[in-house]
Amino acid sequence: MSRELVVRIEHWPIAGRFTIARGAKTEAVVVVAEIDDGKVSGFGECVPYARYGETVEDVAKAVEKMAARVSDGIETSDLQSVLPPGAARNALDCALWDLASKRSGRRIWDIAGIKAPTAAVTAYTLSVNEPDAMRAAAEAASARPLLKVKLGKAGDEERIRAVRAGAPDSELIVDANEGWSPENLNENIRACADVGVTLIEQPLPASADEALIGIDRPVTICADESVHTRDGLKDLRNRYNAVNIKLDKTGGLTEALEMARAAQDLGFEIMVGCMVGTSLAMAPALMLTPFARYVDLDGPLLLARDRPQGLVYDGSLVHPPARQLWG
Repeated sequence: MSRELVVRIEHWPIAGRFTIARGAKTEAVVVVAEIDDGKVSGFGECVPYARYGETVEDVAKAVEKMAARVSDGIETSDLQSVLPPGAARNALDCALWDLASKRSGRRIWDIAGIKAPTAAVTAYTLSVNEPDAMRAAAEAASARPLLKVKLGKAGDEERIRAVRAGAPDSELIVDANEGWSPENLNENIRACADVGVTLIEQPLPASADEALIGIDRPVTICADESVHTRDGLKDLRNRYNAVNIKLDKTGGLTEALEMARAAQDLGFEIMVGCMVGTSLAMAPALMLTPFARYVDLDGPLLLARDRPQGLVYDGSLVHPPARQLWG
């Protein structure tokens, strides 16, 4: 049966402004792949990321170039050797999974042979800002059980104390987005430990993370920019206690599942994360929640609006996707 590939670039406004150490944005720009076999359509969404040398236009073109392969019947197993890890492969891989689910009438977890996801507590992200503003943001979100705090600038010790003052009962995890240096690493880790932070994500640039070897770590240290796929996981074991698995890095659900299994075997804690996108991007990532100690899939909560039939968020509790959305 012939299959047609349609690629779209979509713009989704962010509610307010999303700010990390590398900059700020007011919208999520995503690339959507739709594969139509004449009866049903499978969908996948990716978020191109400049940090990894991706642009929206280049990613969309890379997906479009796969039209002939899609028409010829390429499957997820073949896709891994045709496209490299990254956003373009993610959109296609997830669209193929969705198409397989809809054609078979089976849910993704049954096809993949994994545990069915259940409702999971997701982190809610606080953008980096001045301490007083971050305290106010923490107070507004203090009913949420898990907050992810963006840091990575001078004065982070004061920022994390301000957040703790605003949300005294929430579990806090921190994402420095490669913004610390070997010189301020230990004092920033100590400031986080002092207020009960349980995880610090990517404190140093990926190119300088050898400085993590042998340090005192009262807080779990998690790799993000330093790891994309299961390749290289062994080499990171002396630097990190946990890994953040994102489908836009792994190039889709297929590699993400393999990476989760490999990370478990090596003794890493697992975090499942996301870029800022719609529920269509979060839904495949929810398949990883049975593996994860930390879930950070709050992308739709940061948007001004989400897709129709999007994921159901009950406070910080995110529920598995309905069939109408994905999988």
